[in-house]
Amino acid sequence: MRIALINENSQASKNELIFNTLNKVAKKYNHVVDNYGMFSQDDKSLTYVQNGLLAAILINSGAADFVVTGCGTGEGAMLALNSFPNVLCGHIVDPADAFMFGQINDGNAIALPFAKGFGWGAEVNLEYIFEHLFDTPFGGGYPKERVVPEQRNKKILDGVKKITHRPMIEILKDIDRDFLLETIDRDSFKKLFFENAKDKEIVDFIKTILK
Repeated sequence: MRIALINENSQASKNELIFNTLNKVAKKYNHVVDNYGMFSQDDKSLTYVQNGLLAAILINSGAADFVVTGCGTGEGAMLALNSFPNVLCGHIVDPADAFMFGQINDGNAIALPFAKGFGWGAEVNLEYIFEHLFDTPFGGGYPKERVVPEQRNKKILDGVKKITHRPMIEILKDIDRDFLLETIDRDSFKKLFFENAKDKEIVDFIKTILK
């Protein structure tokens, strides 16, 4: 699995801590973590809304299989990511949230609170969250007697999202160009996206924006 880490402006100073903790866990399961920043407060700013757009580009293009992001409370990032097609983001506060989101909701992104409650032992909580998120294949269901209806509901939700969301390429063509450029005109994006993206239509369009 290729995991993308995205931090927004208010929590950029915690990027290194989050990346190191995530990468430590990911390596145990042979997952790869790509760090899209922000790397510090001096880096080009990303808002939580831009996190949503960036995450959607990565998921829909195949540049990432899973996105880890967040903001002060995690709520804004979660809402922004879920506003885009093919992105199913959960708001995760503790390891139980992480485990049940993976098993019950089978999503492809999480939004974490990197300010609210992020105090003593925060890195320990993060490590446990990532452990319980990735140590079991997604979609297994919890509790086990609920597996069938949970998997059925996930398929229904996926179907609903296909109806209620437009294709990502259409969104990219209609979204404000300055907003899009501010989101993707970053060295980390240019390197990692073009190395890993699989959707040619999205890749070709992104090239026209960055030229």
